Amino acid sequence: MVRAINQRWLLKFWKRSRNHQALPSWQAVEAENLGRVADNLSYLEVSGDGAIKRFQVRQHGPGVAKLYGAPNCSGRYLDEIIPRPRHPTGLMPYYKAFSTGTPVYTICDVTDKDGRHILFERLILPFSDGGTGVTRIMSSFEFVCEDGSYDAASLVGLQHGAPSLRLCAMIQAQQTTAAP
Repeated sequence: MVRAINQRWLLKFWKRSRNHQALPSWQAVEAENLGRVADNLSYLEVSGDGAIKRFQVRQHGPGVAKLYGAPNCSGRYLDEIIPRPRHPTGLMPYYKAFSTGTPVYTICDVTDKDGRHILFERLILPFSDGGTGVTRIMSSFEFVCEDGSYDAASLVGLQHGAPSLRLCAMIQAQQTTAAP
């Protein structure tokens, strides 16, 4: 289902890093060299008391900075960065990954300033700080345009409402066991 090569690699990394646990530890991310995909990654920390959770940006790559229209969103919350009309498609997948502890993959239809159709593919991976609950999230962003060219900076603010959500899927993480 996940189409982008880098996102498929990240999903395999996530599954491999679980080590027979429900969630992989955030230390696996810190130990892995993610330099080749870092431009399109965002690292978030889950915060909040009780039922109200928020996702605070700890770091994001230059590709994500273009999407949000800000060179550095560190310390800000996604609900502050993503325009309110986009909250249903922008935030819902993060809440789903948090509540289920499973990866979430979305595809949205967007356009750039020249009207080119672009598929915005996002993979959201939940992590733990060694416990059982989700405390961190890594998200990967990929953009696919049929003719291969688009202006990523012009995607910001073009949708007056929420982008058209084409697909939102939870990816079941199967436990693997070693063959005898």
